[in-house]
Amino acid sequence: MKLSRPVSWFLVAFGVWSWIIWTTFVKNLWNDASGLAFDNGQPTAYFWVHLLLAVTSFLLGTAIGIIGVRGLRALRTSGTDQS
Repeated sequence: MKLSRPVSWFLVAFGVWSWIIWTTFVKNLWNDASGLAFDNGQPTAYFWVHLLLAVTSFLLGTAIGIIGVRGLRALRTSGTDQS
């Protein structure tokens, strides 16, 4: 199955967007001063759940981005544009 150029670019953009958003979220989570993420210096359940969400999103964003890149490569090597 070949992906169209717009769909491939959308998947790549989704992967990049996922990394930007979740990297920012993890930085904010790590530096949390409200007491939700850390209690007396120890990670809380809130921290672990949100870290798991971020890691899952990193993995899914990476997989989706790779699918998009492969779609773009397939279009380039076949010399056709299905847009």
